[in-house]
This record gives sequence, C-alpha cells and structure tokens, in this order.
Amino acid sequence: MRIATIICALFFALVMLAVPTPTPAQVSVGISVGFAPPELPVYEQPICPGDGYIWTPGYWAWDSDADDYYWVPGTWVLAPQVGYLWTPAWWGWGGSAFIFHEGYWGPQVGFYGGISYGYGYFGHGFEGGRWDHDHFFYNRSVSNVNVTEIHNVYNTTIVNRTDVRVSYNGGNGGISERPTREQESYDRERHLPPVAEQTRHVETARGNPQLRASANHGKPPVAATAKPGEFSGRGVVGAKEGSYKAEASRPAPHAGTGAGARSETGARTETNGGEHNAVHPKELPAAEKHTVPSSGNAKTDQKYQQQQDKLDKQQAQERQKLQAQQEKEHQQMAKQNADQARKAQVEQRHQQQTQQLVQRHTQQQQNLQQRQQPHAAPAPKQKR
Repeated sequence: MRIATIICALFFALVMLAVPTPTPAQVSVGISVGFAPPELPVYEQPICPGDGYIWTPGYWAWDSDADDYYWVPGTWVLAPQVGYLWTPAWWGWGGSAFIFHEGYWGPQVGFYGGISYGYGYFGHGFEGGRWDHDHFFYNRSVSNVNVTEIHNVYNTTIVNRTDVRVSYNGGNGGISERPTREQESYDRERHLPPVAEQTRHVETARGNPQLRASANHGKPPVAATAKPGEFSGRGVVGAKEGSYKAEASRPAPHAGTGAGARSETGARTETNGGEHNAVHPKELPAAEKHTVPSSGNAKTDQKYQQQQDKLDKQQAQERQKLQAQQEKEHQQMAKQNADQARKAQVEQRHQQQTQQLVQRHTQQQQNLQQRQQPHAAPAPKQKR
C-alpha cells in the first residue's frame, strides 16, 4: 500500500509539472530598443470566426536579428479559460530605452500603457465584450461578429478618439497615462502567458520579411487575421494607412561617451538639451537666474527682485527635494533587487514627476511676470 501511495504521488507531481504555471505580468527581459516603434496602422477587424474567440490587437514587436520592428497582426484567439480576458502587449519608455511588456491572460484587463489599439482596447480595460457565466458576449458596436452564427451579443456605444495612433507610453511623444491602483493590483495577480497559438502567430510574423517596418513603412500587408497563424486567405486584412520612416527614426551614430552618446545596441542616453527628455531633476538644464527689468523706480524694482529671488530659491529647493526622493527610491529598489518591470514603472513615474515639476515652475514664473507687468517701464513713444 505504501509503495502504491508513493507511485501515485510521483505521478501527480509529474502531471503538475506538465501543466503551465500562471506567472505574474512582467516585462520581457532583454527586449529593449533605443528608438520608438512606428505608429499603429489603420485596418479593419476580420469577422469573428466563432463563439468564444476574443480579439487580441496587433502590435509592433522587435526582431534583434533583423535589427527592426515587425508587425504582429491582430487576431481572434480562443480564451484559454472561461472568464479570462487579454491584456495587450505594449512598449514603454524605461529611462534609457523602450522596454517591451508582454501581454497576458487573466480575469481582469490590466494596464497596457494607455495605448488605444482600437476594437475595444481604447487605453483602459476592454469594451469589446464581457463574460456572463460561461459565455462570452460580444459588443457589436466595436466587434465584427456574424449575428446569424453568434447570438450572444449586445450593443453599447463607445465614444473614442480614432486619430491617436501612438504605439508607446512615455518618452518623447508617447502616451502619458499611468496605471491606476486597481490596474496595478491586476498586474500583480497571477496570469496565464500567451497560448501556444499566439506564440506560433508571433513566430510566423517574425519570419515574414514583408512585416518588417523597414519594408512596409508602417503599412503592413497583413495587418490582421481571422485566426492565429493564418496569413493568407479570406480572413486576412491589410493595413489601409501607415506612416514610418525607418532611417529617420533610428538613433544617429555618435562618437564618444558624453551627453547624447548612443550605445551599440541603440539604447540612448538622455541629454540635457531639452527639459521634455529629462527623467530626473538632475538631468534638467541649470536653473536660469532671473533678473527683473528696470521700471525706473528703484524701490519697486528691489521689491520685485526679492520676489523673483524667493521664487528661484523655492524652485531650486523643490528640484533638490524631488531628486533626493527619487534617489531614495532607486536605493530601495537596489536593496529589494527589483525586477525590470518594477524598475521600468518607477522610471516612468520619475519622468512624469519631473515633467510636472517643470510645468509647475514654468507656470509659477509666468504668473509672477504677469503680476509685475503693470509696473514695468512703459515702452518709449515713437517719434512722428
């Protein structure tokens, strides 16, 4: 009896090892690129091939062998489990490069960069359908469904901008959305990775030279498919619109290791040339020393110069305080041995904090100048 029990236990352990283990959402380690992916192409959604399929939007992936982005067509995928939804993959600026965040399956849709992929994925959550017990119901206002074959449908009108095609979060020109506390809790849950069909779908796209951004210029000939891996036939849809100049988007070669230098992998180092690039306050240009223009009244000029000096001092202290706070968070991450996903999230938050600091200081300076404007010296009259 004891031998039989041991054999059963060993058999059960082997079975459990064969079952895919849900894993927390995280960035794909090692996938980072020094320049942004192209804009999202415009395409029509293929008709849903059958009940239970959930739409997974297309996105730009990176092929290190080809040194190029390539388009992974949007496609309909059978959910791996009743009640599970798809959180799309997304690119986010990580402070020195764009980092790829893998998509995943879970009971809730987590953060995907605030990127509007369309067809239900408008930056937050999913509006293309919902689970009701063991059936998935499709929102016909955003999902292409044949109602003669699929009857579990409903209609909810979604108002959404369709002119925003940015494909990444953070950095120059990226989406500035941050995850909510609710979304962060979803991301910490255990999830299922892409199913085997999705993995094969990505590999098929990677092996197609026409799907590389440098070849299709942001307008892939296969933008979406009815089923994973089927890149030909009636269910294939090409892009209607796309815009991308591969060479212009790449970092220019730069010798040396000073400000603006670029590594061999293309990951860029932020320069101090523009405030919008800075991730931390120490990367901002040196604070300008403001001098109040003379109004002809020494007492008034002294009063306003004191106000200006006070504001300059206050803003310098706020810079130092924010820099110290961010450095403390870096030290905490180092002690905790934080993973790449956590580091990327913190760096994106730091960049947003720095940008907000710049905007606030600029507004404060403008407000002060407006208050002083009525007392400035009048412009000299022109002689007739």
